[in-house]
Amino acid sequence: MPTPSKTVAATPTPPKPTPGKAVPVTRDQERWEGHAKGSPAYGKILGGLAFAGVATFAQLYSTQAVLPVMAAELRVTAAEAALTISLATVGLAVTVIPWSFLADRIGRVRAMTWGISAATVLGLMVPLATSFPMLLGLRMLEGMALGGIPAIAITYLNEEINRAHAAMAAGSYVAGTTLGGLAGRLVAGPVGELWGWRAAALAVSVLATIAAVLFLVLVPKARGFSPAKAGGLRGAGRTLAGHLRNPGLLALYVQAFLLMGGFVAVYNYLGFRLSGGPFSLPATVISLIFLAYLSGTATSRWAGGLTQRFGRRNVLLGGILLMSAGLALTLTEVLVLILAGLVVFTGGFFAAHSIGAGWTGAIAVTGRAQAASLYNLAYYLGSSIIGWAGGLVFQSLGWTALAVTVIALGCTTAVITAVVHRGPVRG
Repeated sequence: MPTPSKTVAATPTPPKPTPGKAVPVTRDQERWEGHAKGSPAYGKILGGLAFAGVATFAQLYSTQAVLPVMAAELRVTAAEAALTISLATVGLAVTVIPWSFLADRIGRVRAMTWGISAATVLGLMVPLATSFPMLLGLRMLEGMALGGIPAIAITYLNEEINRAHAAMAAGSYVAGTTLGGLAGRLVAGPVGELWGWRAAALAVSVLATIAAVLFLVLVPKARGFSPAKAGGLRGAGRTLAGHLRNPGLLALYVQAFLLMGGFVAVYNYLGFRLSGGPFSLPATVISLIFLAYLSGTATSRWAGGLTQRFGRRNVLLGGILLMSAGLALTLTEVLVLILAGLVVFTGGFFAAHSIGAGWTGAIAVTGRAQAASLYNLAYYLGSSIIGWAGGLVFQSLGWTALAVTVIALGCTTAVITAVVHRGPVRG
């Protein structure tokens, strides 16, 4: 019998063009330019990351609205109760860089999935804490898990969205973070007042779980990601050092540290001013000042759109100007003007933050995840250090001194930005 001939695999030849039909382009031939605005994938990315922002920041700041209730129920001081926020933000700050290197190996979407899933599970465990030290430990672990979201999300945007629309997309993500921070406080406050801090923590965790599931459903697979080769600690150090030697990136890190620090200081101590004379507002009314975050939801997206006309540099400077003008209004004794000033101040901050966060990925040629992680590290260190130090100024010299100090921080940031990012800068 004749032996069957073996089939030899032939090298596929490119298909001949057929009139009316497009010729398929291989992955190697294709240069990925990112999803364009208006495409289905663009909408899914923005929606998915908005829900990621809600899940992250609803959990991170959820206890802020119930600190007095928590202090009373657990029989701890106000400063000790505040550790439930501080340790969570510290946990996030110290893990953003390790998370960025992990994302370089396993991919942006997978890293964010791991982080948001772990944070959700830990958040559901928080109400079950049997002691205060256990509660603090869970909150710090929760923050460490949440470190896998902020920097990676911005990097993912810069890799997956067309460069022309990347700034607008980053603004949409920051808008989601403002909604998350607001939702966590608004949900926790009333629930905590009625049923205690455990019920408040559970309610926020359920909200975050729903948002996390929506993120997992919506976010599409990455197309612009290329795994980085393992370079060890020495390679990691070179990457970080290179970013810190880049004047453009360093200016953005200083901006994140100073502006976020001033922002947190204002929100930490404005409530004390409003609770005293001549206002003497009750705590329930004071908690509504967080509704000013809605202005940040609007301006963060608005600022991203303006970059195409005026450039990132000019929009960032405009945000700082709004911050300073709004804070100047709080120097009056007229409550309406103070609240209006807070709205303007908040809107200006989130406009500047959305530009700075998105700009890091645009400036960094390599190691984008690490560039964004350094931005977040500076951001949360400013929150911890200046947010706390602002209390010393307020207690010693009063609100006027604190407001002037924060305005000075904004002016310093504006000068650094204007000097370092000189010349026309396209969005």
